[in-house]
Amino acid sequence: MTNGIEKILRLEEGAKVNVLRVKHHYLQQLFWECTLRCNLKCKHCGSNCMAEDLRGEMPLNDFLCVLDEIEKNMHQPILITTTGGEPLMREDIMDCGREISKRGFYWGMVTNGTYLTQTILDKLLDAGLSSISVSLDGLQDEHNWMRGNNHSFHAAINAIDVLACNQRNLTWDVITCVNKRNISHIEELKQFLIEHGVKRWKIFTVFAMGRAKEYPEMDLDKEEFTMLMTFISKSRKEAALKVSYGCESFLGPFEYEVRDNQYFCAAGVNVASIRFDGAISGCLSIRYNYNEGNIYKNSFVDTWNNRFQRYRNSQWKKTGICEACEAWRWCLGNGMHLRDDEGNLKQCNYRKLYHNTK
Repeated sequence: MTNGIEKILRLEEGAKVNVLRVKHHYLQQLFWECTLRCNLKCKHCGSNCMAEDLRGEMPLNDFLCVLDEIEKNMHQPILITTTGGEPLMREDIMDCGREISKRGFYWGMVTNGTYLTQTILDKLLDAGLSSISVSLDGLQDEHNWMRGNNHSFHAAINAIDVLACNQRNLTWDVITCVNKRNISHIEELKQFLIEHGVKRWKIFTVFAMGRAKEYPEMDLDKEEFTMLMTFISKSRKEAALKVSYGCESFLGPFEYEVRDNQYFCAAGVNVASIRFDGAISGCLSIRYNYNEGNIYKNSFVDTWNNRFQRYRNSQWKKTGICEACEAWRWCLGNGMHLRDDEGNLKQCNYRKLYHNTK
């Protein structure tokens, strides 16, 4: 790791940059929960998605009205990421991508990979797909356990192999959610990904919401979490695979060691989401009480410009364990998705690393 004083100076500079990010709050990425249908039953799902979801799907034209409003009023490049559920279960997904691209937006997707054949990928690329993430949550036994399907591992690997052989312009990566069952095989999984041509690997940990609350195996303890951070830091010094940890929380001395940028919760600052029912949120991982409006009642642009104060002014978070925390100036209360319905912080990875508590 870098010298302690150098790290603090770097954190201070990063904090100044983050103040400017909040001040200008340019929208850079918009997630669209385009369906809640899913062909898997993942144990860490925060939305409790089902194969036949009775809650419905937002009509494409309703979402396009939002994009037209954004295109008219915002003048910066924005990535529209279709997610779910499993977006490839949406019958008009190619039309969705085509219309997104036609309006000058970048189009991305997060998928479990089970439907991603070469034929489907070609159609997605023809429709304008520019980036895609495929989930792989361990080697065969661990992945199949996590996804609740004994065929999901081979399907995901087939999807990764298709992407690795693709010669067209496409940014892609693999996402892994690390838990107690797969962390002991993390080095083996890394070598497996390298052998399959993966160049970018993003690692997340799981927060207890949705189905994940039912499985204590999802939550890493202090020793396991420290091991994961050390593994990522070490792996980033190797050239074969670009590894990074997600944006979940402030990590103290591990900042800049496990990802390119300093921790910052971009939800409501540079990132917004539209849920299947039209609700406007900062991030789909955040609880419903932090929604800021609904596209069927509110202007999205007006909502983005004039609401989201709970996301952009963190002073209300400075209670409980955050009130006297030495890392507050850099952390600002952790990610919004780590707070419960009343706003209480339910998990702190910084404290897990350095205070031996959650």
